[in-house]
Amino acid sequence: MVLFVLSFIFPRGFTIVKLLVLLLLALTILDTIILFAAKNGVKGKRNLPEKFSNGDENPVNLVINNYYTFNVNITIIDEIPEQFQVRDFSIKRKLDASSTSEIEYKLRPVDRGEYHFGKLNIYVTSVFGLISRRFTSEDNAMVPTYPSFMQLRKYDLIAISNNLHQYGIKKIRKIGHTMEFEQIKDYVLGDDLRTINWKATAKRNQLMVNQFQDEKSQPVYSIIDKGRVMKMPFDGLTLLDYAINASLVISNVALKKQDKAGILAFSKKVENIVVAERRTSQMNLILETLYNVSTDYFESDYSRLYADVKRNITQRSLMLLYTNFETLDSLHRQLPYLKGIAKNHLLVVIFFKNTELNNLITEKAETVQQAYDKVIAEKFAFEKRLIVNELQKYGIQSILTSPQDLTIDTINKYLEIKARGLL
Repeated sequence: MVLFVLSFIFPRGFTIVKLLVLLLLALTILDTIILFAAKNGVKGKRNLPEKFSNGDENPVNLVINNYYTFNVNITIIDEIPEQFQVRDFSIKRKLDASSTSEIEYKLRPVDRGEYHFGKLNIYVTSVFGLISRRFTSEDNAMVPTYPSFMQLRKYDLIAISNNLHQYGIKKIRKIGHTMEFEQIKDYVLGDDLRTINWKATAKRNQLMVNQFQDEKSQPVYSIIDKGRVMKMPFDGLTLLDYAINASLVISNVALKKQDKAGILAFSKKVENIVVAERRTSQMNLILETLYNVSTDYFESDYSRLYADVKRNITQRSLMLLYTNFETLDSLHRQLPYLKGIAKNHLLVVIFFKNTELNNLITEKAETVQQAYDKVIAEKFAFEKRLIVNELQKYGIQSILTSPQDLTIDTINKYLEIKARGLL
């Protein structure tokens, strides 16, 4: 168009412009022929995992085969599930002649459920870049998104090797001895003199000591609050999903430590119950149950929880209650039921720091409004610490943690309880 305009000023160039237009048309026809001559010029295949891990980066692998005998440029537009709300997804690559290329990208789901993929669209251009041909494949693929089994795998080998304490924040001093007797053995230098078995010593005429081991087969229940207080999102995930991911990991750790693992969830009523057991299929049962946890975020009924726990769980158990209290008044409304549960079980109340408030507190106030906001944020943060003190007053264990540190803080608390023989 610019050359045509210039040809009005310089009439002698008009002929050259017409020749260039003819050359452009010829190249366009040639480009069309070389791209559409082959029936299957480029073929793509999408390799999806069997399931996605919620809250983690999940790889999606694309295999692109170039059957053209020349180099091509491609633009890949994969119709990823609508839950991700990504409308500008594209990958550009250059493929060598008659070659195969693998491309990987990652997706981070933040909701459990089914994720449906659409078509895999590949737009191909030759070296001329005048015409683009589309190849389509891989229609209607579905991948379910489960609670974070990647975290489960992360701590699995660590639990087997008995190195979980390396992930702790502090060392835990073991108090006293557990009551589960293992064996009587010969005394060696360094054994605790208080464990000497005098009857066995008299019979053998040499020092013998009792050896104890950590108590096993103790029930560990993860109780998940499905109420409206768990709807608050952090980094895309709701507090409910953080609690579900942590419950999956702590159940696996408990089973590796030879304890029994179980779960239950509640809002208006107690649902999704898995009785604490130690069997080979227990983790699969817990994973499927956590996958199917759904809620409308009603107001949680702690009285119903107390009644169900008292009626159905008769053996003293470790209860890890995942919930959230924003104010001291909200705790006081539920405190009678928490105290009732703590009479028969070892209750640990796990609730969350508001990380957005922490960011507001650390920022420097430059205006009067910012100063007011900072004071209010500090008041809410201080009230969280008051909740910890209030629970401690009634002998109820608690964990105040950020959502990102929930899993490791819960594991630390479980190991502390085991080491101190509190259960």
